[in-house]
Amino acid sequence: MPSTKSPRPEPGSLLELSPKALRAWLAERGLPVYRATQILAWVYRRGAASFAAMTDLPRELRAELEGTFAFPELVPTRVSRSADHTRKLLFDLGDGNAIESVLIPDPPRLTLCISSQAGCAMDCGFCATAQLGLRRNLSSVEIAGQVRAAQAQLDPDERITNLVFMGMGEPLHNYDAVVEAIATISSDWGIGISARRITVSTVGLVPRMLRLVTDTAALLAVSLTATTDELRDRLMPVNRRYPLAELMGMCRSLPIPQRRRITFEYVMLDGVNDSLDDARRLVRLLTGIRSKVNLIPFNPFPGTDFRPSAPEVIERFQRLLLDANVNATVRRSRGRDIQAACGQLALANRDGDVAPIPLSLSPGVDTPHLSV
Repeated sequence: MPSTKSPRPEPGSLLELSPKALRAWLAERGLPVYRATQILAWVYRRGAASFAAMTDLPRELRAELEGTFAFPELVPTRVSRSADHTRKLLFDLGDGNAIESVLIPDPPRLTLCISSQAGCAMDCGFCATAQLGLRRNLSSVEIAGQVRAAQAQLDPDERITNLVFMGMGEPLHNYDAVVEAIATISSDWGIGISARRITVSTVGLVPRMLRLVTDTAALLAVSLTATTDELRDRLMPVNRRYPLAELMGMCRSLPIPQRRRITFEYVMLDGVNDSLDDARRLVRLLTGIRSKVNLIPFNPFPGTDFRPSAPEVIERFQRLLLDANVNATVRRSRGRDIQAACGQLALANRDGDVAPIPLSLSPGVDTPHLSV
């Protein structure tokens, strides 16, 4: 069974420069706590390329940092560009694993979709990432590093305005690292993207949903995609542990600020979940929840038997929701030609051909059981 843990440095090797590790290291040496903020600001806000560049730190401290911590550096090995200007970044993690992030332009917004795990354990039937299984969690440094690396790809007039945890992996299955990464991304000393512009998507790990909205100011999105337990059990095995009644009950009880809503993501699958009866059940499920619904046309990937619902079927489904006073939009697929659209992050466009990401994955590998 593959490890779900983030990689730990071997004895004698350099440590990751996470805020937690850095603060602990400084405290052990009796150094002032403000040094952590100073160092991290050099990395994330000022874009330093090395500890040596941190000229307002004592030379001795810079030398110690150099000998103790690996300088955060995540560089894409491939940047694929779509005809619609979407950009997909492929990162080799150096241990046989790889992840992807996607820059999605929608002026005046520029959204970055990032990954929280290499692969995923949730096994959702309509998602290409599920085919990989879970290889391991990402560290908070690897998660925040995707933002730093994406910023280096921007044109001078571009700025990332929104961030979504909708790439590879289930964010709440890697909870601590995701929360620490959100702190880095949203802080004044960090990247400076407001947590109110960060959305975390979950398949419905119920106990951790309350923790997320308590511990962060990030927005919550729930991948729903079915309106009965029988269908959701088949499409999303997590439903067997947290069935719809428990999931929707949690959504009703969450302390969401008055002007905010929970986003429900609903992947439209031809002949599977796109009937008007499904739409009516969805309306009932959302009763009493401040919500909006994103209807997502299914994005095919090699090996799947699912097909996207026809545009007129999606429009009819949306109209029923709107008539019932449910805020419902249809998400426009972006980056399909480079396998960067929603649910497609398991393939990379390499030298013009679609090929599997070089994960060291053997057929039939087991995925870890959920422990939440």
